[in-house]
Amino acid sequence: MKQTLQHTGGSRKTRRSLFYFVPALLIMAAIYLLSSRTSGELDTFLPWFQKLVPAMSSFDWGHFIAYFVLAAAIDFGFGSRADNWGMKILIVILCGLYGVTDEYHQSFVGGRTPDILDIRNDCIGAAVAVALISIPAIREHWRKVTS
Repeated sequence: MKQTLQHTGGSRKTRRSLFYFVPALLIMAAIYLLSSRTSGELDTFLPWFQKLVPAMSSFDWGHFIAYFVLAAAIDFGFGSRADNWGMKILIVILCGLYGVTDEYHQSFVGGRTPDILDIRNDCIGAAVAVALISIPAIREHWRKVTS
């Protein structure tokens, strides 16, 4: 009977750990839904910023922000296991790979085309997120809030 209880406890821990990835899955779903929209439906994300800083008009802030948030959500899912650089690199790679699938998906949407610069912006957003979370004061606060 002890083995059953221990096994059940282990299952609960596994389910609880996977539960922390739900925010990342929801963000991925939101990215997918936004990618399903035509360019006319989206226009540009944060056009006010592009008007404020014209030099950044070619930079897609929508991709940057979406993948910044996705990287933070994946970091949340991993918890303190994400505090080493290997995991941080993995988070950026995962975001970049999802960015590739996002661009592939966009190739089937009318008025949208895949763009390598969008994948660049995705990876920059993810890298900035994990870099910010790596700053000791921010990491300490982030781990308190997310634990």
